[in-house]
Order: sequence, then structure tokens, then C-alpha cells
Amino acid sequence: MQEFLQNGYAGTSMDKVASTAGVSKPTVYNYFKDKEGLFRSLIQYVAQSRCQQVMGDGNLEGRPEVVIRRLVTNAIESELHDLDYQNFVRLVAGESGRFPQLAQAFVEYLTKPAADQLTAYLKSCPDLDLPDPEATARVILGATVFFIMTQCVMHGEHIMPMEPKRLVDSLVDLVMRSQAA
Repeated sequence: MQEFLQNGYAGTSMDKVASTAGVSKPTVYNYFKDKEGLFRSLIQYVAQSRCQQVMGDGNLEGRPEVVIRRLVTNAIESELHDLDYQNFVRLVAGESGRFPQLAQAFVEYLTKPAADQLTAYLKSCPDLDLPDPEATARVILGATVFFIMTQCVMHGEHIMPMEPKRLVDSLVDLVMRSQAA
């Protein structure tokens, strides 16, 4: 991870990865077919650990206002303080034009599972009476990602300051309004 964060995807060599890891280059190639395979594995590892931090065991149960509040708060809190993760997102986004398959891996391993889990949960809440639980899940995730991107990844916390609690309260309120209607 540190080699990629320090040198970017294109600037990282398998020689340097092997040296930093204290293993031979053939050892690295025994585990990973090539640099793309190594990076995809890194994305998968980061995605699994991030999903675990945010979603917990993946078993979303409870009242929607509690579950949504917990998920969004966990996502924001874990990412506000994880500089390596912020830098990793910058790296994937920055390299996405030249290496779209890496950005797609990020979406495949991180974004899609989170959206699928949240969609399934919202579908399991008939009292919410949401016309489109998948779109609602994407709105929740989109607002959360936008907050993290503007506040942390793009260093906008002083340009567009907002307390995380305001975002969380507003998202919960928006979703719960459908129940009250």
C-alpha cells in the first residue's frame, strides 16, 4: 500500500514492492500474476476492511432511523481519520483515467456490495414505503461519499464546513419522511 501511495500506480514497480516487503520478486509473482493483480488484491483487501468497519457483520437489522444513522456515522467517522484510506481514494480516482479497470475494481469490491446491502435492508423495511429502495440507497451512499470527498479527500473542510451530524440527521430525516407521509 505504501509503495502505491508514495509512487502512484504507474510509478510503482514490482521490484520496489518486493524490496519493501523484504521478499524476492519471484515470491511476489508467485502470489500475484502482475502489478494489476497485486493492486486489485489491495483494493479487495481495503474494500473488505472498510465494509467491515462501516457495515459491521453485514447483517443490517433494526429500525431504519437507527441503522441509517449508524451506517453513515460509521462511514464518516472511519474515513475522517484514516489518511491512508483518503490517499488511496485519491490514488484510485487519479489513476482512473489511465487505468479504468482499477477504478472499476474499486466500484466492484467496495461500492457495489455496500449499495447492495443497503438496498436489501431498505427493501426489508416495508413501513418506509419507499418507491425505489435502490435509488434511496444510492442517495444515502452518494451523500455520504460526497461529504467525505469534499471534506477530506479534496481538503474542502474549511471551504464548505459542515458538521457530520448535520448530514446524518438530514439523511435520516429524508428517509423517515417517506414513512410519515
